[in-house]
Amino acid sequence: MNPLSRLPSPRSEPTSSRLRRWRTGAVAVVAVAVGVSLGIGTVQAEAAPSKDTLDRAIREHRQGVLVIEARPGTAVAVEQVRHHFWFGAALANQAFGGRMGADDVTAYRRIFLDNFNCAVTENALKWHVMEPRPGQIDYGVVEAMLNWTAEQEIPLRGHNIYWGIANRVPAWQKSLDQDALREVVRQRALDIGRRYRGRFAEYDLNNEMIHGNYYAERLGPGITKAMADWVLEGDPEAALYLNDYDILTGRRLADYVAHIRELRRQGVAIAGLGVQGHLHGDTFDRDALQAALDELAQFRLPIRVTEFNMPGQRSRYYGQRGAQLTAEEEGVKAQELADYYRICFAHPAVTGILMWGFWEGANWIPVSSLYRRDWTPTPAAEAYRDLVFKEWWTRAQGTTDAQGRLEVRAFYGRHRVSRGSEQQTIMLAPAVGRAVVRFAD
Repeated sequence: MNPLSRLPSPRSEPTSSRLRRWRTGAVAVVAVAVGVSLGIGTVQAEAAPSKDTLDRAIREHRQGVLVIEARPGTAVAVEQVRHHFWFGAALANQAFGGRMGADDVTAYRRIFLDNFNCAVTENALKWHVMEPRPGQIDYGVVEAMLNWTAEQEIPLRGHNIYWGIANRVPAWQKSLDQDALREVVRQRALDIGRRYRGRFAEYDLNNEMIHGNYYAERLGPGITKAMADWVLEGDPEAALYLNDYDILTGRRLADYVAHIRELRRQGVAIAGLGVQGHLHGDTFDRDALQAALDELAQFRLPIRVTEFNMPGQRSRYYGQRGAQLTAEEEGVKAQELADYYRICFAHPAVTGILMWGFWEGANWIPVSSLYRRDWTPTPAAEAYRDLVFKEWWTRAQGTTDAQGRLEVRAFYGRHRVSRGSEQQTIMLAPAVGRAVVRFAD
């Protein structure tokens, strides 16, 4: 059975309610876990925690209790349906825009659903992609992604509304005077907010600001707050994230912390922190990753690891589209991925990890893919699935006691509880930590 199998009626819950659940759930993880106990996050770690320590933190922060009530001596089974934690990947334009063969589109979407429970637009929402010429806006690919993810009950991140790196700013904007530029920036925010109101789970507001911010250079440092306010004018419930790179390596961590503090001082509505996970090499620095997550936890905001590749952008494979890994290198890649995910999943402030490509046929660093061009799994795919769908996946059987109760430790998420042919589906959420399933006699 597909471990991410859909519920019978995924559209039964209104979109607005579903988005509210996704968003409040992410905040609840941080409020409960960080506010009460950081666990490993309270330690000023000179070295990354051991696997045993990480596993204890995972049990503490990622599991709750399912209470099953039925007639004494009743045999019941629990099977997880979906994680509460976001395990996701970017959606490639070509799988939704007609530039991929039909067989590959079918495989791409099937493999995605077999592995992931959330998604992010890789390129479709970027301004220079949507509107390469003024007034000629392509909404088609974004709409296709939103429609498909809604059908599959997959929360979708909007990446990104703005991107101020100079070579990512639409060329036609650079000849505008200050007033005209400010007006197109405002119209972009209102258009995105109004058009997609209640449809995106969250957005990256202005990508990679500590590395380049054309809009602030032209329009002043207050433009970030104005951008956020304009988006919220169009969609008052929009969740706006920051997103930047070289944070988890530690190289720009101090700059990011200062940036967050300044934006908060200005009153910018920040819903969460995005930290990209592809600026390492063939391996990653465990100590730097742990220290960065600990440092960012001080803000008590959800942390998404937004753009993960292994090997990463500093590996010798970056830019080598035809590169192949040896069997030994595939083994290293699988172990590095597993270690990276374990550290992140153990940290109470982290609410999700999203890969920046999972198939060799549509991945900017092809050798970092889980699946080869012919759709066969790599050892990294097997390592990923062993974690997400075996080690961190609830499957349990038991019998209610003399009082008609059975308690099961379970990972947060959606579960199917069965008594014979009778089934109930229930959400175990971290904000509560417990959920009760009752079977009538």
